[in-house]
Formats: sequence, C-alpha cells, structure tokens
Amino acid sequence: MHDRKEPRLRPPRGGGALPHLAIEHVTPVVDDGRFAPKRIVGELLEVGADIFKDGHDLLRARVRYRGPRDTDWRYTPLAWDKNADRWHGAFELDAIGRWTFTVEGWTDAFGTWRGKLEKKVNAGQDVAVELLEAVEMVRAAVKATRAGDSRRKLDAYATLLADDANAQRTKVQAALAPELLALMEAHHPPDDLATYDRELPLWVDRERAGFAAWYELFPRSAAPDGRHGTFADAERLLPRVAELGFDVVYLPPIHPIGRTFRKGKNNTLDPEPGDVGSPWAIGGAEGGHDAVHPELGTVADFERFVRRANELGLEIALDYALQCAPDHPWVKEHPDWFHIRPDGTIAYAENPPKKYQDIYPINFWCDDRENLWNACRDVLLFWVDRGVKTFRVDNPHTKPFAFWEWAIREVQSRHPDVLFLSEAFTRPKKLLHLAKLGFSQSYGYFTWKNAKWEIEQWLDEFLAPEVTQYHRGNFFANTPDILHEFLVHGGRPAFRLRLLLAATLSPLYGIYSGYELSENVPVRPGSEEYLNSEKYELRPRDYTARGNLDEDIRRLNTIRRAERALQRQDNLTFHFAETPEILFYRRAGVGGSADILGVVNLDPHHAQHGLVHVPVDAMGIGPDEPYQVHDLLTGARYTWRGVRNYVRLDPALQPGHLLRVVPLSRRDREGWP
Repeated sequence: MHDRKEPRLRPPRGGGALPHLAIEHVTPVVDDGRFAPKRIVGELLEVGADIFKDGHDLLRARVRYRGPRDTDWRYTPLAWDKNADRWHGAFELDAIGRWTFTVEGWTDAFGTWRGKLEKKVNAGQDVAVELLEAVEMVRAAVKATRAGDSRRKLDAYATLLADDANAQRTKVQAALAPELLALMEAHHPPDDLATYDRELPLWVDRERAGFAAWYELFPRSAAPDGRHGTFADAERLLPRVAELGFDVVYLPPIHPIGRTFRKGKNNTLDPEPGDVGSPWAIGGAEGGHDAVHPELGTVADFERFVRRANELGLEIALDYALQCAPDHPWVKEHPDWFHIRPDGTIAYAENPPKKYQDIYPINFWCDDRENLWNACRDVLLFWVDRGVKTFRVDNPHTKPFAFWEWAIREVQSRHPDVLFLSEAFTRPKKLLHLAKLGFSQSYGYFTWKNAKWEIEQWLDEFLAPEVTQYHRGNFFANTPDILHEFLVHGGRPAFRLRLLLAATLSPLYGIYSGYELSENVPVRPGSEEYLNSEKYELRPRDYTARGNLDEDIRRLNTIRRAERALQRQDNLTFHFAETPEILFYRRAGVGGSADILGVVNLDPHHAQHGLVHVPVDAMGIGPDEPYQVHDLLTGARYTWRGVRNYVRLDPALQPGHLLRVVPLSRRDREGWP
C-alpha cells in the first residue's frame, strides 16, 4: 500500500473518459453515491472496482482520495485479482470527517510494450522498431518529470536507447531493466486516463461511534436520601459507572419540565403537588432546550459534571428530544412552529390509545421553517459548546428526513467528532434510511428478539454487507420505556443472559440503570411499562443490593476491551446448535486476533445441553485437529476436536460460554496461555 502524491496525469485527448476503458461497480458505495458509507478513524478503506477495455493491453489503476484536512489529492494503487477479474486497493483513514474518493484507470502502454518486447526477443526476432517506440515513451516520461534524480535517470535511458552506437543487445537489456520499469510506472503519462463518473463520499467517525458500552441514568434520582437529585449527586455515581467499564453515560432530558398537564406517578393525569413530571415534557418558565432544570443545578454545574466524567474516561450523551411542553418559551414566542387545530388549539402528542397532553409536537414544515430549523440546530451547538459530543435523539423517525440530513451535516461540519444515536423503533426501511442520512448509531429491535430464530433472522438482515456499510446497531437490553416480558418472567437469569447477548452480539450496547438490580415489575400484566416508572417519579437505588449484576457487567466490559473480535460489527456469523434453546455464534478474529465463540442458553428456567457445530474450516483448524477453548467468563479451559462438541449450560449458574479459540499448534508456537 502506498500513500503519496503522484504527478498529475494528462487527461485523455478531447476530454472525458475514452469509451473503450470502462470503470464499473466501485465499492464501497451506498445508493450509487447518494449517501456516505461509514468507517472508524485508523481503519483501512478497502476499495474495489471492475476496470477493463477492449483488446489485450495491460491496465493500471489507482484510487484518488482526499481527507478532511487535505488540500490536494492523494493516491494509492489498485492491484488486479486475475481470478476475480477485479481491482483492489486500500488506504488509511487518518482523520475524522468527510472524505471523497474515486477510481482512475489507464492503459499501461509501457508495460504492454515491454511484454511484447520480451516475447519477440525470446523468439529471436529483430526489435529495432520496438526500441524506437521505447525512445518515444521514455522521452515523454522525461518531459512529464520534474527535475531531479528520476528525470536524470530517465534521460540517461532515453539517450542509451537512441544511440545507434549501442548494440541492440545492450538496448534490450536497458529496456527490460527493472529500474526503468519502476521509473516508467511512476512517471510515464498515459494518453487515456479515465476517471469513474463520480466522486464518492465517505464519513469517518471517532472510535466511540463503533465501539462503546452505554449506561443510562436519571440525575434527578441520584440523591441517596430520596430528595430531588442534582448534578453534584449524579457526579458521585460516576466512579462506579467507570469502574464497571462503561464508556458513555446517557442522560434523559435535563431541561425545565412543564407544569401544564404534568403527568403524575405511573403516567396518571392527576399529579400530586410534589410530582416531578416527565423529563420529555420539555420547557417551562425557567427556559427551554438550552436551559437546565433548576433542581438539577445550573449550566455551570452541568459543565462541571461533564468535566468530571471526562476525567474518569467517560463521556456524557445528552437526550435531544424535539418536542415542547405547553409552558415552553417557543409556544408563546412562536405558536406557528406547532400544529394548530381547526379550533385554534395546539395539538398534543398521541399514540393511540396513549395520550401525551404534556407534549406538543413541532411542525417542521411550518411557514417559518428556516428559523425553526436554525433554532433546533442551535440547541445542539449550545450543548456541544458545553462539552457534549454525543446525542441520543428521541423518535427521529417522527421528524422530517430532510431536517436530520441538514442538521447533522450542519453540526458535523463544525464538529466532526459529534455523534448521533437514533432511537428509531420503527420499520427497518425507515430506521436504515435515518442511518444513511447521517446517524452514527441506531437503536435496534434487540429487546424484542429473544428466541433463537428471531435473533438469527433479525441480525442476518442487519449484518448484510450492504447494510453494515452505513448502519451500526446499539443493543440496549432495556430502556425506561421497554421492560420486555422475557425479563418479567425470566428473572435474574434472564437479565444475565440478555446482558451477555447484548455485550457480545454487537460492539455497541447499553443498559438503563436498574437493569443490574434485575428490576422487572410491570405496571400491569402484559405491559412493557415499569411499575413506578422513573419517567414520572424519583427512583433512588441501592446499587450494592444483593444479587446485583455488577460482576457480570465488569467482566464483560473488560473482555470487550481486550478482545478485538468483539469490537467489530461485520464479523458475526451464526452456527448450528443441535439444541433449539442454545444460540451459537462466532466473532471472527481481526488482524490476527483470536476467534471468539459465543454459546448462550436462551432458556432462563432450565439447563440445556447438546452439541454445537464449530466452523473449524473458517478458523483454519483441521477437521480432526484438537484445539483449546478458554472460557473468558469463568476461566475454564477445554480441549475440543473437530466440528461437533458438547456443551451444558445451567442458567442458575452461568448463562453461557464466551470461548477464546486457541489452536494447539498456535499455542505451542506463540506461547499462548
């Protein structure tokens, strides 16, 4: 792989690509270049293309690319895979932000000529005319080369080849010299340089876009004595969150909460005087989206909270919910920004049979759209200036696609390190379109996928190569809105196995506080709402309570950071387990790292056992070769052989295995433990 500036190549005579040199199917690409594939800084971008022309001439090709800090193009060569009849190359992504690349191809005139010369010389034919052709090509290269060592060498070759005093044998030796070939590859200008018909976009994110463990907490519940918590109280929880190995602390809205139609405990319409209301009913007399709830503290207190998190290696993600309580300043100042009903009232949010009288949706297509959109963008920029680099976006699928594409680009053009998590619990096509528009990550349907066939079928769809180009799934095991019946009926074993799945099926996962305590009481049978939901009241917790999952969480997050195979989303494959309740999958090693095998008992009530079929061929292990598997969860080691191997998992003891595969030959050779 090369990373260098090359001399500008002459465009084809007459302009435009010659029709007999075709460049097709350039990858990676999303929707023919309409949207940008996503990558992580430091990765290699692998580029492929079909390049061909009529006849039998040799071709050469390269990628032309430019990063966000580049003022000029950079180049890297493409190599031809004869078996696939396809060209491949790669270059390193050394900066976050927007990149552009395309592919160029041309006839390798000198290489083609050189091949013909070799054949004629080997056949004993006269090559006087061929050597005259060489003089013309080398002189053309001299003219295209700046003064320096390369030009002097090329000029010397041209002089030697043109001098009639030199024997033909001497000229042939010079013409076939490897040094001349290298010089001509670098400096001979082609006459038919062709460029792919478009420049393709690419977006490069920082590491947290692709690998992170999230923890959601309500600062207002952080006080240990039951009073309304503050940012200072929440700050005291941060060391524990960091020690458990989380990377991101996500806060629900921290803004003033409206009083008009404020909801009471368990979403009642009749609040008591001390009820705190829903944080998603944003806005009151104290301010709107750029203000802080006064009982939490001040903006300065929030900034101090962010700094403390950063000191602990954490970053703060803030909820971005574009909706307003009836008391929000925008309602008084810009009533036209909302949906006005025929009777003159402003429409509140509804999801029948649910009613949210405390929330007014925004009319993004109102006549004053430009000022509205700018105000929404400025809210993001306000919090970015106060240390927030990640936003969890509430229900983006209910707002215009055009707005998100515009707003994300507006923010990232100024701050390319800002990330956006889409909470789009919606149909797959809408969810994926939001990812194309620029969302860095997306909530998925993980909480609703519990049976083996559900998990495999769903992930097969979202792990398709064309989807992983732009979509990254963040697997939340629970949220304040979602308590799945699997957790309700499965108890602590269900929480353990779902945690294991979330943390190992995706490099991005999260939990909402209380998960580690196996909180699982619904407001009523069959409901996904929590009883005494923290959305409507304070929920101080004793995180040291007996039976907590802290050790599971700590161990999993430590393993995730140590094993590169768990840090990618495009290396997951499912494999056959003869027992229906056992899920078996492989996370392929990355860059020489070990393969990881996951074996999980999906039945939280009963022990399950049976044979799993290990993909030994894919891992480079012979069909009868023994190999060691090291359970990273328990420390146990087992020697397996071949494809079919036995497992037994009791959910009361251990929900699954997370097996690091060590071929015995490799262990002996490299000193593996």
